[in-house]
Amino acid sequence: MEHNQEEKTIQIAGSITVDELAGALGLSVTELIGTLFKNGIVATINQRLDFETAQIIIDELGFKNVKLEKKNTATKTSDIHHELSDKAVSRPPVVAVMGHVDHGKTTLLDTLLNKKTVEKEAGGITQHISAYQLERDGRTITFLDTPGHEAFAAIRQHGAQLTDIVVIVVAADDGVKPQTIEAINFAKSANAKIIVAINKIDREGADIDRTKADLSNHGLQPEEWGGDITMVPISAKLNQNLDQLVDMILLTSDIEELKADIDIPAEGLVIESHMETGKGSVVNLLVTGGELKTGDFIVAGKTYGKIRTMLDWRGKPKGKATPSTPVTVTGFKELPDFGDRFVEVNDEKTARKMALLNAQAAADESASANVTSTDLLRMMNTADNSKVFNVIVKGDVLGSVTSVVDSLKMIDTHGEITLNIVSTGVGDINENDVYMAAGEHTVIYGFNVNVPINISKMAARDNVPIRTYKVIYELLDDAKHEMENLLDAEVIEEDKGEMKVLGVFRTEKTQIIAGGEVLKGDVKPNYLVKIMRNKEEIGEAEVSSTQKEKMDVKELVAGETGGLALKTEHKTDLQIGDRLKFFTREIKKRTL
Repeated sequence: MEHNQEEKTIQIAGSITVDELAGALGLSVTELIGTLFKNGIVATINQRLDFETAQIIIDELGFKNVKLEKKNTATKTSDIHHELSDKAVSRPPVVAVMGHVDHGKTTLLDTLLNKKTVEKEAGGITQHISAYQLERDGRTITFLDTPGHEAFAAIRQHGAQLTDIVVIVVAADDGVKPQTIEAINFAKSANAKIIVAINKIDREGADIDRTKADLSNHGLQPEEWGGDITMVPISAKLNQNLDQLVDMILLTSDIEELKADIDIPAEGLVIESHMETGKGSVVNLLVTGGELKTGDFIVAGKTYGKIRTMLDWRGKPKGKATPSTPVTVTGFKELPDFGDRFVEVNDEKTARKMALLNAQAAADESASANVTSTDLLRMMNTADNSKVFNVIVKGDVLGSVTSVVDSLKMIDTHGEITLNIVSTGVGDINENDVYMAAGEHTVIYGFNVNVPINISKMAARDNVPIRTYKVIYELLDDAKHEMENLLDAEVIEEDKGEMKVLGVFRTEKTQIIAGGEVLKGDVKPNYLVKIMRNKEEIGEAEVSSTQKEKMDVKELVAGETGGLALKTEHKTDLQIGDRLKFFTREIKKRTL
């Protein structure tokens, strides 16, 4: 169906109801719902559709002249944006250290900061964004240690967005890997300056020139080859050339002339949040403007609080934090979301009101109330008998939960399995999680969290599986295995041969003795057989024995005439002239 009409622009503020879309398109609601239904989409009058979904529907309905536009509905928090004033002062660079797992990012930071964290990480993999500061010659550099495993793409993307300079760590003996490419792409999308640290130059097999060539093939041209990317060969383990790397970071920072205002209300980003017994919500912030002080009221997304305590990256009390400084604070009423922007306000009343406004705006755009484009495509393409895999995800911090959920959604099930996230949360697995998981088969995944003994007993009683992991890809492997168990097994049939029936010697309830000529392939005991009459299948049987000149043989081949015994489940009337098609059938467990 194609609708020709004058050009029209529909503005969508986050989402639009079916009713509103019908009105904007000049259709009756009944007509729009009916048309959606014909396209396999069951929608109600008040259902909210996000921007992409509305676009798909308009394309499906053939509205060629309708243009969609995103209408800006900035909430008060996201509305507060300061252009730099002429009073702006220099600030430290924020440097994200990125790269492939095992290429030495955390070792590099440990050596620079004289700390030891590698042993603490499960499997040597950084699990969260951690923020540190290095003092060098009276100057400060803020480092963000970002996870290297592909499962942490969500966290790493936020990491790049917080960043001025990205140090991409590449092992000289291993070269460019998938997460190296991801880090390059994130750095470019965040408009961050890139410095490459070619690590592990002390290793046997290290080849600096080959690594540079590898990087130049991925769009990073070294300065010494006429490009604009500084590449510093280092050994993080042996503390080789790290001073040179730090000098390059400071030089790049000087060229960029990084500045921030400090005489404005404090603002910045939430880089981590979790609950701690006795402290409540513990939130890691990165200040990007103003000065944050103990006692300030701040709003982040749907929540707010008064800063009760503030610690620096080493865990020491800090009275105030200036731009580019990471701090850990307590005092938020609830956990803010990872990646939320925070702003300082004058008093609690303003904070509460702004958090409420943000919550209302989020509700308007909430995907839970909307049909998203992913849901829409699933509704249009998924068969009614698709399987559902229910999961509850609990993590130690919000960033982990986000990454686990995002990674689970990335498991490709070819549209055969629908992933249903029943609930998510931060903290240990509790009674409520087990209640929610009981009934429908639901797996509770815990990431870096504990399962109290009473909860473990309760789950065993209710047959609720609880799986806890410290390394994310082990969790994903388990989820993949669970999903594979839901897939219907694949039936593989292989044609083996064909025979023309020349004689029927005996027909019993469960056995037929017959003879004929093998036209192609071969016939062996245990082959399955389809009995065909005039191209129509009239029964199925199994070959129990083959004979030639009244002697049992292992097989009959094309061109031979012989006899065979067929095992049948019920009496089949085999006749001369029927064709027997022989095949094998294998039931194969499917994998993703």
